Amino acid sequence: MKGFPLKRMVALPAVAALAFGLAACGSENESGGDDGDSTKEGTQLSGTLSGAGASSQDAAQQAWSAGFLEKHPDVTVNYDPIGSGGGREQFTQGGTDFGGTDAALEGEELEAATKRCGKVVEVPTYISPIALIFKVEGVDELNLKPDTIAKIFNQKITKWNDPEIAKTNPDAKLPDTAITPVNRSDESGTTENFVEYLSAVAPDAWPHEVSGDWPVKGGEAAQGTSGVVQAVKNGSGTIGYADASQAGDLATVKVGVGEEFTAYSPEAAAKIVEVSERVEGRGEYDFAYDLARDTTESGAYPIVLVSYAMACAEYDDKKTADLVKAYLSYMVSEDGQAAAAESAGSAPLSDALRKQVTPAIEAISAG
Repeated sequence: MKGFPLKRMVALPAVAALAFGLAACGSENESGGDDGDSTKEGTQLSGTLSGAGASSQDAAQQAWSAGFLEKHPDVTVNYDPIGSGGGREQFTQGGTDFGGTDAALEGEELEAATKRCGKVVEVPTYISPIALIFKVEGVDELNLKPDTIAKIFNQKITKWNDPEIAKTNPDAKLPDTAITPVNRSDESGTTENFVEYLSAVAPDAWPHEVSGDWPVKGGEAAQGTSGVVQAVKNGSGTIGYADASQAGDLATVKVGVGEEFTAYSPEAAAKIVEVSERVEGRGEYDFAYDLARDTTESGAYPIVLVSYAMACAEYDDKKTADLVKAYLSYMVSEDGQAAAAESAGSAPLSDALRKQVTPAIEAISAG
């Protein structure tokens, strides 16, 4: 686990991760304003919070932690970016105070979280495109249709000069180079979101079940988002998927949406959430979304992850509840979202979505 007191957080490069949940105010505290500081003037938060989860939000986590700890310098945030699967496991088993995940709790994990918490708080805090990154000599950009993307990652298209790729890239000098798909080796919310996209838009070319575990053998596997980025960067003829905030200077794919090819951007990612619906039949404080991956909306980028903060509506002690409540409040605030957007290129939550999730965060308390 990594501790991030304020002085270290300001000095470190963008590394930390979707730290979802920390924050709060007790029953004597007032509801926060736009800056997310929900404590009364003169109230001093202190203590340590432990969390684990998605590795995709390193830059956003640093921004959130630095902004929050500037207001509350006696708070230490420990976050282990072990991936969404590990974060969900540790949170549901009671090993962490909060968790971060790029895929909402489901099935046995949701049942385990409910058993631990009574009522589960699960709110979106980070919306980001998943970029398709590649390194092919002499090629700076690519237009790829959904079926083509699915066939590449399913290893049915194996050369970069394949006619199907050439058809949508008539001006590119595509080499006779083998394609090396790079995927996550660990269970990952980024993987689950990408596979969910492939399953929705190209079911014939992608016959695999949706899961956080990569289903295709034979490609190159790497640990975490940073591992995938490094594998693509260090390889030749490589292509992978990663949170767009970590794409760096690698070339990226424009994805076919309807009759257009759309590049990733925060604005294009936010459009998907706007046309998506909340999953029914979950708890009152659970804001999981069924993303409209197969949209044909102009200007929409469909390969996105919506990262959630996992927390309990009720904790055993007031100090933990206060910290979790206050930190979540800061992350979804205008200030917190602006900090993440500047640092990680994420899409800020809309005012309407912020108003919807705020009552769930305000419900966090101690038993």
